[in-house]
Amino acid sequence: MALFSFSSLCLTIFVIYSSLSLSAESRVSPIAPISSLISKTLFDSIFLHKDDNACPARNFYTYESFVEATSSFPAFGSTGCSTTRKREVAAFLAQISHETTGGWATAPDGPYAWGLCFKEEVSPQSDYCDSSNKEWPCYPGKSYKGRGPIQLSWNYNYGPAGKALGFDGLKNPDIVSNNSVIAFKTALWFWMTEQKPKPSCHNVMVGNYVPTASDRAANRTLGFGLVTNIINGGLECGVPDDARVNDRIGYFQRYAKLFNVDTGPNLDCAYQKSF
Repeated sequence: MALFSFSSLCLTIFVIYSSLSLSAESRVSPIAPISSLISKTLFDSIFLHKDDNACPARNFYTYESFVEATSSFPAFGSTGCSTTRKREVAAFLAQISHETTGGWATAPDGPYAWGLCFKEEVSPQSDYCDSSNKEWPCYPGKSYKGRGPIQLSWNYNYGPAGKALGFDGLKNPDIVSNNSVIAFKTALWFWMTEQKPKPSCHNVMVGNYVPTASDRAANRTLGFGLVTNIINGGLECGVPDDARVNDRIGYFQRYAKLFNVDTGPNLDCAYQKSF
């Protein structure tokens, strides 16, 4: 089953591999470092205004930090053919751009040129502590508000992210907004990590995920819209023409064009049930 309208070569490879019990693409060794897909020049053209004085995160999200962070996740941007790889990177950058956007409808260069403008949530409505979660108990006085490119939130995300990445996410959540490499790593950790019943964003975008019966019943079709469902489906999916979903799509369409790839189908999650 083909996931996207790839070039004929990429599509042929995907259709053949997707029929196997273990996807051949998932066994491909990293092809090249992420810098072979996105140069500093392209990175800067994507994030035109991230270092403007108007952006609280100015000078925080550097290209060098992004590249360093990706080295801890070798499958990111290296799985599948060139089109698949570029599309995954474009999708990831689009999602983190929405989470950190400083854009507005009449913003200079358009609303989709203002990603990575914020590094932490402004005026959080709570400390995002789920006291019922005993596996990752909240540390007194700490806030687990949104931080970093993916706006990592809640103690049950900070705890496992820190464990995977080598920092104490429960006692020192502020490091996500103080260390740009760790900030990017938390976003990549979220992107690459399966949290059942949700698949990983990575596996969706590279075609390694096969929808379950529950997914099909919930109309969770493969594509960028399913990634949005994984990230924030409880608030944004199942709602036709949701402005937040449209913002994510707008970023993705701009970035896909800059990477010279198509976006593939199923961009929104308007008729999907959340997980």
